[in-house]
Amino acid sequence: MAFSAIHFFICNIFISVIIGIILSARRTFLKNSPPRLKYSLWFVLPVLMAAPFVKLKTPGFLRLLEKISNIKSTLDNGGNSGMQPATGNYLSGRTGWINDFTISKENSFLPVLEIILACIWISGILVMVLFFIKGAIKLCHLKQSAMPLQNQEVYKLYLACLKEAGIKRKIPVFSTAFLKSPVLSGFIRPQIYLPIHLISEYNPSDMRFMLLHELQHYKHKDLLFNAIINIAGIIYWFNPLVWLAIKEIRTDREIACDTSVLQMLNKDDYINYGNTLINLAEKISFAPFPFTTGISGNMAQIKKRIINIASYHPLSFKKKLQNIIIFIIITAAILSSAPVLSIKAFSQDYYDFKESSSNISYIDLSHKFNGYTGSFVLYDTKAGTWKIYDMENATTRIPPASTFKIYSALNALETGIIKPGQTQISWNGETYHYNTWNKDQTLKPAMQNSVTWYFQELDKKAGLPSIRRFIQKTGYGNQNVTGDASSYWMNSSLKISPVEQVKMLIKLYNNEFGFSPENLALVKDAICLYSGSNGSFYGKTGTLEAGSKNISGWFTGFIEKPGNTYFFATNIQGENHTTGPAATELTFSILSGLNIWNNE
Repeated sequence: MAFSAIHFFICNIFISVIIGIILSARRTFLKNSPPRLKYSLWFVLPVLMAAPFVKLKTPGFLRLLEKISNIKSTLDNGGNSGMQPATGNYLSGRTGWINDFTISKENSFLPVLEIILACIWISGILVMVLFFIKGAIKLCHLKQSAMPLQNQEVYKLYLACLKEAGIKRKIPVFSTAFLKSPVLSGFIRPQIYLPIHLISEYNPSDMRFMLLHELQHYKHKDLLFNAIINIAGIIYWFNPLVWLAIKEIRTDREIACDTSVLQMLNKDDYINYGNTLINLAEKISFAPFPFTTGISGNMAQIKKRIINIASYHPLSFKKKLQNIIIFIIITAAILSSAPVLSIKAFSQDYYDFKESSSNISYIDLSHKFNGYTGSFVLYDTKAGTWKIYDMENATTRIPPASTFKIYSALNALETGIIKPGQTQISWNGETYHYNTWNKDQTLKPAMQNSVTWYFQELDKKAGLPSIRRFIQKTGYGNQNVTGDASSYWMNSSLKISPVEQVKMLIKLYNNEFGFSPENLALVKDAICLYSGSNGSFYGKTGTLEAGSKNISGWFTGFIEKPGNTYFFATNIQGENHTTGPAATELTFSILSGLNIWNNE
């Protein structure tokens, strides 16, 4: 599944809720906790913001959001199931072969809404990037105009502050006329910049407080987190709650830094430190340097910091421990929601395969999949084991294409639309490109020639409510049926993974759904490709088309051999010429290599 703008925007709703939870937790459970702890709670936010762009497995207790992905699935338009004549003599002595043809139909996997949202989002990012580039250029000019600190008195004080803060690295200090308050810049090569007017109006107490403050920013790696939240602001530029969070993060960062300085001072110096902030407040202006930190801030921020200084008192060990425990619980609870926001867990485009790892063996078939991406899944009934190539693709849901005709036929039989011995449907008179389609059809030849109009007619007669009930009863794939009764399995509405294809065949074979044995036998006969003394081979192909290109090929089925039954599903994907027959040829090559089925 590629990144989806719609999925991303839906995720923003939940990210906004989580921001609200963090804000509430700070003001309730962590109200009296150390400021550094409250500030650290924000560290979970970038993790959650990154989740929509990565694939994380969903915890079992956090699946309630999966239904929301139907919004995206409903808007998606996928390729058409298709069919092209199969080539190759895969089964000697076969009694029949299921052909796979392709019907050309223009489709788009990205709906107009998705394209519009993506364009707006990317445009906003470009504007934000330009803003930050402008700030970076100004910072570069500032650095070019700055001079190394010349005042020896200030430099001696700086060295004393380094020792007081327990920092061994000597961070370069510069003086500049283009600042009103000190700043720290560069988390890789940090540098401190002091305004010339503060050096010329040198006040040892104020200068000490300012230097200690900037050194605390360095000591706690605040520049790195500042860069991360700035990047988050660029990506989430449209979300007002994200900007509110960034504002709160900056305030909490400065309060945490103030508290770290206070912990180094005598109690008598608390008032003096507060006065230093008040004096700086008179010189405040927003610095156009987004990737720096400094002692200054806006008036609302300064007010909160002064209140923190006035109310500051060291906490007891017991109180600190209580706050740490609360912090860990809240952080763990918030982080547990990250997988729900990921592109894998949030959508229904992935199947959560819970089979024990001891029953799965991973096989390397990359040499056989040369030129294709995709997967191969095989279940050995006797051994109760799975062989899988490429688990990622094996659990990725895609449109079933013509492989769904197995279930379309079964639903029609179960609802009485057709019956054993009465499966004929009259040709609608429309001339198709394939001569085998241009006549009345019964189930077996319709399945063998993959006559799309035949199965569309079955679905139209069944109706969407009946189809939905059937799909929900069987648990087929993502169970999402949208569009009309003639197209839901030919676009991206209904999706299933190769692993699920195999599981569905196993359940049908064992009749776990309680269908009529006679109906199952009829469908089974319709997909029988070969039957002989060495066993019987059953299968159905499918080709997915986007525009005029075949981009996905299926071959699913099972093999009955004396004493054992094997179930398989192969899916291949590519930019073109990726068909069911190609998947079939690949499947036989794999099965031959595994000594399960040879061309006899």
